[in-house]
Amino acid sequence: MKLKKKKSDSEIPTSSMADIAFLLIIFFMVTSVFSSTKGLEFKLPQEEEQAPAEEEEAIFIQVFPDMSVSIDCKPTSLGELLDYMEPKLTRNAEKPVIIYSDPDAPYQAMIAVYDVLIAAEDTRGFPVKNISVPTQKDIGDYTVMFGVNPFEVRCN
Repeated sequence: MKLKKKKSDSEIPTSSMADIAFLLIIFFMVTSVFSSTKGLEFKLPQEEEQAPAEEEEAIFIQVFPDMSVSIDCKPTSLGELLDYMEPKLTRNAEKPVIIYSDPDAPYQAMIAVYDVLIAAEDTRGFPVKNISVPTQKDIGDYTVMFGVNPFEVRCN
């Protein structure tokens, strides 16, 4: 009588394959050198001797509830705004101009000031390039940051 042979399934033992793979990854990570600047060119700017920039304060225009206007804490009329600003803006065209409108002031008063500033290039020949109007949110953020409204106490 013949004995039957058991057929065994042929398979490749792979149980230690993951361990070997992780060991190889760790080996190459530890032994390889990474160049953090490879492919990037770092070129620092040349030192140039520059005259120190003069810091000038912004031109501050305040619009009041009675539709009156002050510029840098001096009461003025709409027609006199550009007379005051012309020498300052011809020296520095990028000088900031801040229009602060009182919360109780009519919207038309702020728009009238803005229109005068925009028309400066046509009427006087110098542009007003850097106009900013702080919003109520901006004013609230400044008040939280500084503890007071910096636009209200400016002229006091």
